[in-house]
Amino acid sequence: MQSYDVPPIVVSDPTENITDLLANRVKLTPNLNLFAIESKPGVWLDLTAKQFEDKVIAVAKGLVAAGIQPGQSVAIMSRTRFEWALIDFALWYAGAVPVPIYESSAPSQIEWILSDADCVALFVENDEHQSRFEEIKNSAPLCRQVWNIEGGAIEQLEKIGKEITDETIEMRRKSSGLFDLATIIYTSGTTGKPKGCELLHRGFVELSKNATLEISEVVNPSHSTLLFLPLAHVFARFISVLCVHGGVKVGHQPDSKNVAPAMQSFKPHFLLAVPRVFEKVYNSAEQKAEAGGKGKIFRKAAYTAIAYSKALDTPTGPSLGLKIQHALFDKLVYKKLRAAMGGRVKYAVSGGGPLGARLGHFYRAIGLTVLEGYGLTETTAPVSIGRPNKLRIGKVGLMLPGTGIKIADDGEILLRGNNILRGYWRNPTATAAAFDGEWFKSGDIGEIDDEGFISITGRKKELIVTAGGKNVAPATLEDPLRANPLVGQAIVIGDQKPFVAALISLDPEMLPIWLGNNGLDKSLSLAQAAKEPKVLAEIQIAVDRVNKNFSKAESIRKFTIIGQELSEETGHLTPSLKIKREAVMRDFGPAIDEIYQSGPVTGEIIS
Repeated sequence: MQSYDVPPIVVSDPTENITDLLANRVKLTPNLNLFAIESKPGVWLDLTAKQFEDKVIAVAKGLVAAGIQPGQSVAIMSRTRFEWALIDFALWYAGAVPVPIYESSAPSQIEWILSDADCVALFVENDEHQSRFEEIKNSAPLCRQVWNIEGGAIEQLEKIGKEITDETIEMRRKSSGLFDLATIIYTSGTTGKPKGCELLHRGFVELSKNATLEISEVVNPSHSTLLFLPLAHVFARFISVLCVHGGVKVGHQPDSKNVAPAMQSFKPHFLLAVPRVFEKVYNSAEQKAEAGGKGKIFRKAAYTAIAYSKALDTPTGPSLGLKIQHALFDKLVYKKLRAAMGGRVKYAVSGGGPLGARLGHFYRAIGLTVLEGYGLTETTAPVSIGRPNKLRIGKVGLMLPGTGIKIADDGEILLRGNNILRGYWRNPTATAAAFDGEWFKSGDIGEIDDEGFISITGRKKELIVTAGGKNVAPATLEDPLRANPLVGQAIVIGDQKPFVAALISLDPEMLPIWLGNNGLDKSLSLAQAAKEPKVLAEIQIAVDRVNKNFSKAESIRKFTIIGQELSEETGHLTPSLKIKREAVMRDFGPAIDEIYQSGPVTGEIIS
């Protein structure tokens, strides 16, 4: 087995916990602006480290006054907003254990998490969230208190906590150590009921300290970031803690529709996003250029950007001609894309899936270096990340200090280190199944090259074995398909079938723009567009392009377009946008049956 361990740069005292990251930041730079709150569209009010800690302590006092005890679980159900970070740290200062719930969760999902984690209280963002709780509150009898953020929860807690002393909070703050439970984060549940991951203070503390030293060009007190990914997900949650330790100023934007204007007013230095966001930014820019009659210029600019970035990785670098072209397109195209993101963005951290080399090269050449990372809920988010000065586009970087990786004989990635979960909450069977000694079995298939760079090729449980015995990793086909602006989701199928096929949904945001650019009626529904010959032809081109990189046995031989959106609301995606394959296979069984009957269906058979 290949194995690769990186020793930690720093090791923390066993008595430390997450609250020490904030307390130390305040001691170091009390007047550093640590957060910015959007008081009205485009207007941001700064909050210093000391001001933030003062608010954290005031809310923590309210929690203590309300009867929250050390070690008790308290759930947070909200979109990404400043109050989430405030409540998170207030709970830790009070010695409690925060339990995140996605704001999109159905009542049954809320019930499961509250009851399974023994939550004694719940923070909701608004009345609508509270009404969902009301539906199931009898099934979660331990949850005796509900605080409504938009209903004045913070002010209420600050008011009732005035009699609690600073000494009490300091004692509560110190009640946990590195190896104590910090949070229970439930997996997004692509199959079965979500499992609660027991994440320790150690994972957040050690990762924050070591990662900050490794990527100090990105995480430092002179930088800022705008968080818009769900804080219920471990990826954004870790970055939130990391930024407190690293002194990065953080703004929040809960509404995806307002991310673009928020970036222009906030002007972040780096971004955190999933690959789908980068795909959408690129596709939207391309289609807008097409609509404005500048599609040819954009495509040439994109081609030049990718060629230029690839040339940066060669011994000789870009040619003089390529440098001149790149400089020209920087004025015509790239500069405008940077301006749309606020004008100061130099780096982005991408996780949750592979970005792909094409987009990685494109963004680097326009001035935005995307650092791909890899991790899971069970690893407190990242185990690896690309470094600004040590990057291999298309790979998910090098292991972070304090972590180790091993590739099993069957290709599965095994992980160990200071960030691995303690176990699954009240699920010893799942915990035992997830470990091989000290190694956590990730379920991902991957490789490590001679320099230690990691590649992820798919999920072990999602591997397709065709009737002919060919092993196919769906993600390697699906990810490049989603790069096409028309494609919303792509689900590759073919397990125990004679050939590989795909179910494809259209992107409802991009579809009207694409239809207009191609002389078609913009108002076509998804179902109507799924039968439109030009749409079928475009998807066929996308499939053909992907198939060029695969053998005939591995390539997509047939596809059909689903006439509806696949989303979290329809039950086909998790809140972190992962495909629920079992739900898709169940709900589109007839379409799958049709694919494998003789003759072409919606798509043409690829020869």
